[in-house]
Amino acid sequence: MKNIQLSLFIIIFLFYSFISFSQENNLSSIYELKAKIISENSQQDDLKSLKILPLESKSKKNAGLAIIYSLLLPGMGELYAENYSSGKYFTIAEGALWATFIGMNVYGNWQENRYKTYAKTYAGINPEGKDEDFYATIGLYTSIETYNNEKALERRYDEMLSEQKFFWKWNSIEQRKTYRSMWTSSEQTFNDVRFVVGAMLVNRLVSAINAVRLVSSYNSELEKEVSWNVSLGLDRNILNQAVYKINFQTSF
Repeated sequence: MKNIQLSLFIIIFLFYSFISFSQENNLSSIYELKAKIISENSQQDDLKSLKILPLESKSKKNAGLAIIYSLLLPGMGELYAENYSSGKYFTIAEGALWATFIGMNVYGNWQENRYKTYAKTYAGINPEGKDEDFYATIGLYTSIETYNNEKALERRYDEMLSEQKFFWKWNSIEQRKTYRSMWTSSEQTFNDVRFVVGAMLVNRLVSAINAVRLVSSYNSELEKEVSWNVSLGLDRNILNQAVYKINFQTSF
């Protein structure tokens, strides 16, 4: 009898142990499943919050900007159009023209200072209050007396000058000619500067036209290129398993 009771006690003990173990396993499985679901939902939310952006692509160029760049500095419009192979020649030309412009101004001013100093030294003029017309006139006449006599003979009395204020007298014809040569060199140099300025304007204009042509060509080629993007998403299969998908899109 005691053996039977002991056996029943062992059986009941094992039965309750098995039930407790099963419940613990089931509870553990439930917690693991719950954690897995939370993790997958979190991943899905993260992917949903991820913006699907196209890969970086080239954009069209603006012809107006190309013109402005070329007018500011020839060659920069071509650089903007990503074709500096031709633009560099406009930039080089601009540099050469600026060097010429500066050099000619320096030389012209140097010659101007020379002929003014020469006239003061050899013709006895007072440089205060003298304009460009005066310096042009004294290179044509030996003295103010000769100048006034000629104007009197021509009855152009209003053009006669005051000997006290505008006195000059060259000691020789050679001195007058030397002065005239320096004055002519300076004036000619300043006149030639105008052509350099004109060349700068032409260089800018041609560069702007070329830049517009290159921008148009660039935009035309851009339209022919293949555009594409890539996106990342999350989906589930029939077994409710998370599946990552990468989608490629292309357009011609």
